[in-house]
This record gives sequence, structure tokens and C-alpha cells, in this order.
Amino acid sequence: MIPACGADSACPSLWTCSDPVLQQGLEARIDALSFRPAVADKSLCVALVDITDPVDPRMASLNGNQMMYAASLPKIAILLGAFERISRGEMALDRDTRDTLTRMIRNSSNSAATEMLNRVGRSFLLNLLQSPRYRLYDPDYNGGIWVGKPYGKSPAWKRDPLCNLSHGATVLQVARFYYLLENGRLVSPELSREMKAILGKPAIHHKFVRGLESARRNAEIYRKSGTWKQFHADSAIVERDGRRYIAVALARSPEGGRWLSRLIVALDDLIFAYLPDRYSQAADAPSS
Repeated sequence: MIPACGADSACPSLWTCSDPVLQQGLEARIDALSFRPAVADKSLCVALVDITDPVDPRMASLNGNQMMYAASLPKIAILLGAFERISRGEMALDRDTRDTLTRMIRNSSNSAATEMLNRVGRSFLLNLLQSPRYRLYDPDYNGGIWVGKPYGKSPAWKRDPLCNLSHGATVLQVARFYYLLENGRLVSPELSREMKAILGKPAIHHKFVRGLESARRNAEIYRKSGTWKQFHADSAIVERDGRRYIAVALARSPEGGRWLSRLIVALDDLIFAYLPDRYSQAADAPSS
């Protein structure tokens, strides 16, 4: 069964939106960066979704359904859980709550994440991620976003059932999270806008942010990253010069952070080389 954009939505499933031209372009840029061996041994996973037209997304991916340890990236799930509680009147979006959520996302504070996880409820969050409405963790697609451990020294209370990860993700399920967010399908349109605002103005300037700040200074980025030992993750909605896209990458390498800084510039190039209504425009040749 293919997950739709949302249970109450008519927007398409990203699993049905794979675009062969964008896919060819992604593979060409991976080769130009010499990342093909990392893709082949599944130590690099990438998803790219052009959402310039949000009701007609165009997607490309490599190892899209590969579960990987994602460090702090799954804190986006805690953000969703908090806003679900807020929508039900079970939590107030007061200054303290907003500040804690902001520190959790922009500064990647582990203490803020654990505080919010405890307020949201562990079982509540995992049930929400697996719910028919969201299906952000779906065994039919090799899992997805999972938070089975506080962010700190406490042991895991429930690892994901497929890959035994405490904090896991697949790039396509993370891309779905951002696609739902952009379409106002996370909780409600109003609260989706609140979540997106919290994802803006990142305070940690590495990986995707470093790459874009160096090469694309006018890019607006709404983002959550993660780092633990050799595991590096980044995910974002990027808006620049009238184009909008989702980029997600998971890497397992000591060089992973540098990979992602280079990768995001190549993905940005690809989005701007690729014109959906003009397939004669080549998207498979890396820009100089």
C-alpha cells in the first residue's frame, strides 16, 4: 500500500513521483563527486524532491528506503509530537515551550529534546509515527523515522523493530515529513507554519548550511541535522530564486560532514538545471 501525502489529503505520494530525468541528474552528480562507492555500499543515502509546484513534486533518490542511524535528525518527530499535543489542548504553545522546541531544533539541544520527549510521551510519539495518518515509520517501506531513546545517556526503551536502531530514519520518510509540512498536512496548516518557522534560522553552521552559505548565500533553509561519531545526517527545505526543494542525506563515514557540504551544492545546481516542462534541457551533466 502506497502512503498518500496524508490520510485527509489528495496530494500525491512521493513514492509515485519518481522522475527519470531528475534521477539521471542525481546519479550524474553523485558520480562527479566520486560518491558512487559510498552509495554502492549503502553508506550514503540521498533524497531530492523538487516542490516548486507543491502539488506536482518530482523526486529522485539513492538508497531511499535504507534505514540508518540518524543521530539528532529524528528530533523532528518530537517537534511533530509536541504540536499534536498542542492541537489537542494537552500542551500550551507558550514562550517556554516555544523556546524549548527552538533550542531542540536550531541548537540541537539534547536536554531540550529529552524534556520535550518526556512531555509528549514516548509511546504517544511512536504510535503517532506509525499511525495511519502519517505512517512516517512504515514496515512496508523498511521503516522510517524512529525515536526510541532519550537524547542523553539513558538506555533505549524501544528500538525500531526492523533495524534495532534507537534514533533512525530513511531519507524518503524524512522527505515525506517535509513534504507534509510544506503542504500544511502536519497537524494543521497553521501549526505546520509554526513548525516550519522553528526549523528556520539554523544556529549550527555545518553540512548543508555550510555548503549553501559558501556557494548560495541567498538560499533560505529550514533544516534539522544530526551527528554522532561517523554518522552524519542533514535534511532541509531550501528556497532560492523562485525554486523550492527538499534535500535529505544520511552518511556513515568520518568524512560525512564534508560530503554533505559538497553534496548540497550539487543538489542545488541540479534543481536549477532541471526544468520539468522542458525535458530537452539536459540535467545529467554536472555544472562546471
